[in-house]
Formats: sequence, structure tokens, C-alpha cells
Amino acid sequence: MRETAPPSPPQDASAADRAAARSRRPLPVRLRRALGPVPWIAPAVLLIVLVVLWPVYEMVRSSFLRIRRSGVVKGSNGTDNYKKLFDEPDFTHVLWNTVMWVVVVVGVTVILSLALAQLFNQHFPGRRVARWALIVPWAASVFMTALVFRWMLHHSYGVMNTLLVDLHIIDQGKDWLGKPATAFPWMMGVAVFVSLPFTTYTLLAGLQTVPAEVYEAARVDGASKWRTYLSVTLPLLRPAILVAVVINLINVFNSFPIIWAMTGGGPGYETDTTTTFMYKLKAADIGESAALSVVNFGILIVLVLVYLGVNRWTTKEAD
Repeated sequence: MRETAPPSPPQDASAADRAAARSRRPLPVRLRRALGPVPWIAPAVLLIVLVVLWPVYEMVRSSFLRIRRSGVVKGSNGTDNYKKLFDEPDFTHVLWNTVMWVVVVVGVTVILSLALAQLFNQHFPGRRVARWALIVPWAASVFMTALVFRWMLHHSYGVMNTLLVDLHIIDQGKDWLGKPATAFPWMMGVAVFVSLPFTTYTLLAGLQTVPAEVYEAARVDGASKWRTYLSVTLPLLRPAILVAVVINLINVFNSFPIIWAMTGGGPGYETDTTTTFMYKLKAADIGESAALSVVNFGILIVLVLVYLGVNRWTTKEAD
């Protein structure tokens, strides 16, 4: 009789079988396989510890210390730094400035960037040059850009006053940056100006991933251009919009050069945000400034958690 070959084991073993096979391997083999990725990820982990985790630890630790202006630590201060911070008479006003600063700058930036991305996604003469020109505010130093606008808005020799007077729009030059009512909107405009390139290119990249067949189907269904934009383009742009909004929230919240170069947060604390206010507190009380830095860090952590939460919701909805 012809011998029959023993049945071959199934090609796809179950997860339990594979786990049992791995557990039967010698301990040195299992350790070697487990530690195999360590040399590859160790430099990145070390960099994160040195550049991110250690400064965060020092920031939190300093917020509970009594520190002289010279930097000498005089001992623990408990929660007095936080109490002193929240008792600051200008703290509420600065918080309100920060809310207005972030909401207006990010909102206007996203709206304008949606329009620019839609424009640059079309074919027209000079499109490549226009795209290159949009990079200029992004490539230039933010501090330098803020200084240029400060000189343009100078009440004596600024080109803005000269232009408006020559056009008979105003009778005499105005001190645009000397009054909070005009200084804050101008600073917001500069912040939008330097935020447009990144946001526009992020949304433009999202637009270019939308399949042409989707627009063709919308045209066949008789949808107008506006209806197509609302029902097709914007929903498909949601991941790009999410990334652009969250990164802009963090960048704008931490924005220091624009405010400091144009007004220094003045007059007084009228145009300060929590970032510039923190810098001013450092000159008077380092511990209180560290406490404000922890508060700012906490706000950013909340933003990141909201970002992750929205991402999970989007993934679940897509499934």
C-alpha cells in the first residue's frame, strides 16, 4: 500500500498558538527579540527626555519655589506663586486678550486660507508664481516681519499714515500702535499674514487629494458649485482643516515675537497675552512666571487632548 503523507499543519495558525510558540522559546532569544528595536528608538527617546520632559519637569518644579531675580532658589513656596498669579489685577484682562487673539487670528486665517487654497487649486496664468509669493511671509523671520509693520505704522514717518493722508482718508497721521483699540487689530492682522502660508498649503494639499470622480458625480446629480463645495469639498477637507486649526491654535497661542516687536504688550498690559505677560512677570517674580507657564502648558495639553479626541471620533465615523 502507498504510504500517505501526514497531514500538513494549517498555514494560518491562531493567535493563541503563535503566542504559545513564542512562550516556549528560550529566555535569551525572547529578550534579544524584545530588545532589538531599542538601539533604533533610543536616540529619539533620549532627545524627547532632554528636550521635552526635563524642561517640563523643571518648569513645574520652579512654579513651587521661591526664586530671587538673580536665579537663586530660596526654598519652597508652596502654592503661593499660583495664588499670587490669580490675584494679579491684570490677569483676567490678559486672559481675555489671549482668547480674542487666538479665536480671531485662527478663525480669520482658516477662512482666508480656504479661499486661497481654492484659488490656487484652479488653473490660471501665473499660478506657480503666486504660489511661490505666498511662501514669503512664511520664509521670512516673524520678528523681522513684525518690525517692518511697526515701521510702516509709525505715527511720524510710517508709510501707512503717509498713504492715508495723501488719499485724504485721514487728516493727520495716527498713532496706530499707541492705543489698544487700533494696536490689537493691527497685530492680529500681522499674525494672520504670517499664518496664511502654512494653513493655505495644508488645505491645498487636502484639496488635491479629493478625487475628480466625486465632483463629476456631483455635477451629474445637478448640484451647484456652492452646494458641491459645502457637501463634497468641505467634508473631504475635514482632516486637513483639523490639522491646520490645531497647529495654528498652538502657534498663535504661543506667539511672542509679533506682540513684543510691535507694542511690547503695552501700553501697560493692554495688548498682552499670557505669553508676553509671562515674560514680564519673569522680571519681577520668576516663580510666578513659572506658575503662568504651567497654566499655559495645561491649556495646550487640553488642546492636544481635544485634537486626539476629535481624531478618534473621525476614525470611528469613517469606519
